[in-house]
Amino acid sequence: MASRNVPHPESSPAPIGISAANRRWVFAAALMTNFMAAIEVTIVATAMPTIVGDLGGFDLFSWVFTAYLLTQAVTIPIYGRLADIYGRKRLLYIGIALFLAGSVLCGFAWSMMSLIVFRVLQGLGAGAVMPVAQTLIGDIYRGADRARMQGYISTVFGSAAILGPIVGAVIVAHWSWSWVFWVNVPLGLASAVMLALTLHERVERHSHRIDYAGSALLALGTGVLMYALVEASSLGSGALVALLAASVALLAVFVLYESQAHEPLLPISLMRNPIIAYGNIASVVSGAAIMGITAFLPAYMQVAMGQSVLAGGYALMAMSGAWPVGGFTAGRVAMAFSYRAAVVGGGVVLVIGSLLMIALDPSRGVAWAVASTLLMGYGFGLANNTWGVAVQANVEWTERGVATSSIVFSRIIGQALGTAIFGGIVNAGLARHIAGAGDLVNRMLEPALRAEIPSELVGPVMADFAAALHRVYVINGFLALIVLASALGMPRGLTPQGSSSRS
Repeated sequence: MASRNVPHPESSPAPIGISAANRRWVFAAALMTNFMAAIEVTIVATAMPTIVGDLGGFDLFSWVFTAYLLTQAVTIPIYGRLADIYGRKRLLYIGIALFLAGSVLCGFAWSMMSLIVFRVLQGLGAGAVMPVAQTLIGDIYRGADRARMQGYISTVFGSAAILGPIVGAVIVAHWSWSWVFWVNVPLGLASAVMLALTLHERVERHSHRIDYAGSALLALGTGVLMYALVEASSLGSGALVALLAASVALLAVFVLYESQAHEPLLPISLMRNPIIAYGNIASVVSGAAIMGITAFLPAYMQVAMGQSVLAGGYALMAMSGAWPVGGFTAGRVAMAFSYRAAVVGGGVVLVIGSLLMIALDPSRGVAWAVASTLLMGYGFGLANNTWGVAVQANVEWTERGVATSSIVFSRIIGQALGTAIFGGIVNAGLARHIAGAGDLVNRMLEPALRAEIPSELVGPVMADFAAALHRVYVINGFLALIVLASALGMPRGLTPQGSSSRS
């Protein structure tokens, strides 16, 4: 892809009339919605071992994440397109309402299956909350200001992610785990009120054709793929191949249909822009790598290393705390040198962090795990944040929603794929040597029950769990190399201020 395909930066203002004072309030409201979604991820990840210990169903562990991510993923492009048509405000209202309803119901879940159903509702709201809020921030700031704001956005994400493991650990230690979902409610209500009072859009009404067929094809294709990957260990080879073939066929029809649709859900033409194309590749593989850490590292530290739930929280907190530092660094590197310099630097750091994680061993202790996640978080901050700013700076308002959503969509698809694939690897590794290993893991995640397990069973389960997670982190190493390769595809000389001779 040649850099000549990169469009000129935005030339028309967003249809939002806003004063300087109101801009700060809108920015704060958008950050609060992102905070709400960000803290949900890490707080639930930290509490999941306790939730599984209470509800049972370790074999459905991956689906708690996959159901949420899949629903979020298939709705992100729809919300992004609708936000370009009808404006950002009403789509944010819809997303906040669905997200809070799902959060409340998750707290009342009585089984793993009911929790998964309510996570679907939560995912329907999350599909609008994060991408539309980020698009709104891109609307109210431009150029170098947008790059500077990315540092503050990263700080909010980092703060939420740091607080998530701590709050999650405190809640499961002293209260019901239901509160890990209910903490979202006041944040969502406050952000909705702030948007109602300060955000005023002037969106022109035109006749539009909503791409329902494209939405259905995308949902079916990704849904079949997720089911096949999660259940791969229990499906016969014939059924697995049939499901994968059906998914590929559905997604191929989706691409063909979108290339001919009058108002496509996900315009294929956007992929001619190398910034968007390589940004989507990096987002897919980064999303998968993130879930290899977030979804499974706390359980690894409890089962294979014999550590407490708080130790797993420390590891996630290190990654989350380093992310905003990487975001701040990325903004300054992009302004001083180029977007390419920032994303390449992020890819290099991710490769180094992945090597440390591959070398993770139960005997190395908590400090090694924390050091590896610290580097991974810093690398994600450098790379992911820069891709988001670069994409928003190179499209007009009428395409910014779908362009931003494509990056978020790719990351969520990557997270869903990563969770499904890594979950299948872990389940297969446990089932290969020990009958009923999944039930033993359920009990080992609960300290009171772990003490009752015969010592001759604990060692083999710990060894198999460690071996399965080692395979996960070897895959993460290859994913980091793909992020670096995508970064090298970023066109040279692009900065938030325009063009630059340096790269």
